[in-house]
Amino acid sequence: MKLDMERAAGTQRDAVLLLSGGLDSATVLALMRRDGYRVHALSVSYGQRHGVELASAARVAQSLGAASHLVMHVDMDAIGGSALTDSRIAVPEDAGDMPGIPVTYVPARNTIFLSLALSYAEKLGARDLFVGVNSVDYSGYPDCRPAFIAAFEKVANLGTCAVDDGTHFTVHAPLQALGKGDIIKAGSALGVDYSMTVSCYQADAKGRACGHCDACRLRRDGFREAGVPDPTRYV
Repeated sequence: MKLDMERAAGTQRDAVLLLSGGLDSATVLALMRRDGYRVHALSVSYGQRHGVELASAARVAQSLGAASHLVMHVDMDAIGGSALTDSRIAVPEDAGDMPGIPVTYVPARNTIFLSLALSYAEKLGARDLFVGVNSVDYSGYPDCRPAFIAAFEKVANLGTCAVDDGTHFTVHAPLQALGKGDIIKAGSALGVDYSMTVSCYQADAKGRACGHCDACRLRRDGFREAGVPDPTRYV
């Protein structure tokens, strides 16, 4: 109701979105714009295997009407421990649904990213954080689960100015209970051009996907389930 009143008054509510350049966060940006938010997109260069997802994020931010797009740098490759930040660790291919947390999990990545988003939101005076995680069609990462999102929201309201100024931070994960097919249907209905997005864990310098990693499998299956032509460019 409050957001509807803001729309009627011609105002928009500021919010920060973690924008990776993949199809999930692109869909969230489209949903936020539909709902009247002024979106401040935040992407993180963290030492990932390729930088093409950052170029994708820039295209998505511009195409879908983000008010601003900030890229921050964090040296997570110095920590290592993930196939996404350490080139010595191979990205699993055609692994299917393997048990346990996969080697593509980046230690505490979403904790760090949400902390950056929280800091940025506090500076902007925004009280809404958006992230494109989901826990249906995903790779089993612990920092994509509902319990983590709920816990981080508590942290946000205990360790910021919200403690004293009477405001409240909300962490939104609108795709949390959706599978990839439903996510793609929702974004397609809002006009998201998924050819701009990159999901592959080891895309080449031209943004072409390998077609074999877990991210490629989930993306390909999602387009098939949605009945939407897959615009992904494969090697």
